[in-house]
Amino acid sequence: MDLNDLLPYLVGAPVLAAGAAAALLVRRRRTPDRRPDVRPGTRTATDVVDRPVVPTPVVPPDVAVDGTSGAVEGAVVDDLSVEDLVAPPVETPEPTSGRLRRLRERLARNGSPLGARLLQVLSRDTLTEDDWDELEETLLLADVGAGPTDEIIQALRTRVRVEGVSEPGRARAVLREQLLALVDPSLDRALRTAPVTAADGTPAPAVVLVVGVNGTGKTTTVGKLARVLVADGRSVVLGAADTFRAAAADQLETWGSRVGVPTVRSDRDGADPASVAFDALRTGRADGADVVLVDTAGRLQNKAGLMDELGKITRVLSRDVPLSEVLLVLDATTGQNGMQQARVFGEVAGVTGIVLTKLDGTAKGGIVVAVQRELGVPVKLVGLGEGPDDLAPFDPEAFVDGLLGQ
Repeated sequence: MDLNDLLPYLVGAPVLAAGAAAALLVRRRRTPDRRPDVRPGTRTATDVVDRPVVPTPVVPPDVAVDGTSGAVEGAVVDDLSVEDLVAPPVETPEPTSGRLRRLRERLARNGSPLGARLLQVLSRDTLTEDDWDELEETLLLADVGAGPTDEIIQALRTRVRVEGVSEPGRARAVLREQLLALVDPSLDRALRTAPVTAADGTPAPAVVLVVGVNGTGKTTTVGKLARVLVADGRSVVLGAADTFRAAAADQLETWGSRVGVPTVRSDRDGADPASVAFDALRTGRADGADVVLVDTAGRLQNKAGLMDELGKITRVLSRDVPLSEVLLVLDATTGQNGMQQARVFGEVAGVTGIVLTKLDGTAKGGIVVAVQRELGVPVKLVGLGEGPDDLAPFDPEAFVDGLLGQ
């Protein structure tokens, strides 16, 4: 066979090879991927069972895992470790002493509508019945309540008739004295966080249960309260017993992680809140914690089923250890609308103290008096703003001085 006879074969061979390769490629593209569908975070039968699961750190593009500078030219990272990249540094909360001073300064700087109106009327040379009606209306609008308002009006009438208080400085002193008496500085406002004795006779952490209606900022308040306790040198375990709001446990866990406090939570939504609360207590006892702080789901006071559930939480916890505190979170701006809430929660959960949020809305400062009279328990903590350390132990004198602009 000469060259002319071989020529067709030499020309056709590459064409056949190319066609075969194309057919193979098309077949591979049409063949579905038969590997198992593995979602992130799951393990398959081919995994090594005893292989430890190590979280993968999220590393910025300019930082190498070994802590040196990475791909971005000129980036400098000093003493950076993998641990620094995985978890943020633990914060040190602001000391609790002096926190309420910021509220007093804020009220004095901005001017309190309640204190300013009262002083304006009392400083008049002669007080008519219309003036006394104006004083009474001012106190009622500030949510002081009908009974306490009548008390302070009668006391002021007597002081004005006997002493005369038209001079501004004297009017301020008399009003301060009367308001302070209503707020009642003699009440014990200390948080009971000392260790207790469990039913089996062994030491146990103090249990603080936090309750309230929807929308009062309860979970945020629990997170801030954890910071207060850490600032006071207490070791804390958080219990995320609000199992109905999907983000509540995540929110609480974030608050705890910022100050190095563990959070006990359920791995599924809608779990039994009492079970989660008990698990938190068990963890606190095992870890030797000082305080177990339990968040509960917000509930309206007229929802019988939810209130019964709250009663179950208190019963389950009380079987093991006595509850040290049951704190009711109230929004100070709701005023008298919060009184019915306070009554029902007091009956169901045995409230021992009040946490008033948004107290820097100064026109409603009288709610401090009203809620204490309604429940017979003191306001122990107040929320001053949106910052992480804007929760402070309540100081009656600092609060009254703030209302009067001192």
